[in-house]
Amino acid sequence: MLEKLTFLSKRIAKMDYKGFFDVIDRIHEKTGKSKIVLFFDIIHCGIKYQAGYLDYELFEMYDLNAKQRATIVTRGISNHYVKICNDPNYRHYFINKSEFNTLFDKYLKRDWLILDGKNEDAFNEFIKDKKEIIAKPIDGIHGRGVTKITPDENTYAYLMKENLLLVEEVIEQIPELNKLNATSVNTIRVITLGPESKIILAYLRIGNNKIVDNFCGGGMVAPINIETHKIDYPATDKVGNVFYKHPTTQTDIVGFEVPYFDEIKELIAEVSKIVPQVSYVGWDVALSTKGPCLVEGNDFPGHVLYQLPPHRTDGIGVLPIFKKVLDK
Repeated sequence: MLEKLTFLSKRIAKMDYKGFFDVIDRIHEKTGKSKIVLFFDIIHCGIKYQAGYLDYELFEMYDLNAKQRATIVTRGISNHYVKICNDPNYRHYFINKSEFNTLFDKYLKRDWLILDGKNEDAFNEFIKDKKEIIAKPIDGIHGRGVTKITPDENTYAYLMKENLLLVEEVIEQIPELNKLNATSVNTIRVITLGPESKIILAYLRIGNNKIVDNFCGGGMVAPINIETHKIDYPATDKVGNVFYKHPTTQTDIVGFEVPYFDEIKELIAEVSKIVPQVSYVGWDVALSTKGPCLVEGNDFPGHVLYQLPPHRTDGIGVLPIFKKVLDK
């Protein structure tokens, strides 16, 4: 109870009240539900389910009954799992991309370099056989700042100025995923949890005419059945559009079988042992022509991908899966 109250007090102190009332207005326009009823229901869900007003809207909690609501992994609940599963003394390996790449170098399967203002010669050597490179902030999230660049003699100074200090070889993804969408590398987000770092969920993130596939950056997401390796539900984006086929390529999303998923499982089983003190992780894996490779690991997995309305059966979320793993 104390943890719930602490979470709620912090959320109230930092809450964007304009955003709160904007959510009420949007749901009212969409459903016709009373604004007063919505106001008090959002507060109720915050207290009972640790759901912020954005969770309430994203997961359409206004249409769920109490039994269904109790199965949703909300922000507060996800934060709780981060707290009990991820030792703060070890999370820096996942937060800092330089440390992550150094520790997991074997599993990246691509060249990379950290710029420090003194290694322009090394950078020029790095780019001499590359038509394009990927540049990232060392501490970026949600794909923000990720840029694909055709390097030239001015690139090093530009990257230092823009604080894009991690440069990487462009991942060449397999033809099956290029057929689905070629504008970005379409990564698989694999969620591990618990002392044995068990794989509990997996999602295919698909780009939509941008160089990133991030859900918060304009991409779409669909859950992967971790037994059959197929996609059983349509993809959806953050604004609620639903896609049975990719809007650009017209490739089927429902029924798509993710290649090499057994190899992905083997990769995750191996890398999850490296920092066992951090066991609730969202691993991003690319299927490159060199084999499955790590893109990054997230010690604060984005719960917004879980149990989106088009991906639920009978309104039931994924919290029972979390509880089953940790109860063991």
